[in-house]
Amino acid sequence: MNKDILLRLAETLQTRKHASPDSSYVAKLFSKGEDAILKKIGEEATEVILASKGGDKTHLVYETADLWFHCMVLLAKHDLSADDVLDELARREGLSGIAEKECREKD
Repeated sequence: MNKDILLRLAETLQTRKHASPDSSYVAKLFSKGEDAILKKIGEEATEVILASKGGDKTHLVYETADLWFHCMVLLAKHDLSADDVLDELARREGLSGIAEKECREKD
């Protein structure tokens, strides 16, 4: 199942959090701190937008994978995982987007 890749990736990201920055791209990104991770997410989001505007579906999938990956790095930085996001999506399932947003604004 494709969800398994998210679990394996989350495990790998956790192991890289305290690894030497010389050992991997992710370890280096963690060592640079949250601002570096956020910058990568911004760059990848822009690339997703450009890929979509360009109309190349293969490129859009590639760039979306990069964006998701970097979002997972950010989640790992905060000791969260894809499961936390999937749980939130499950909670929202069947709710009107308008009603869900109103509930969040009340909190």
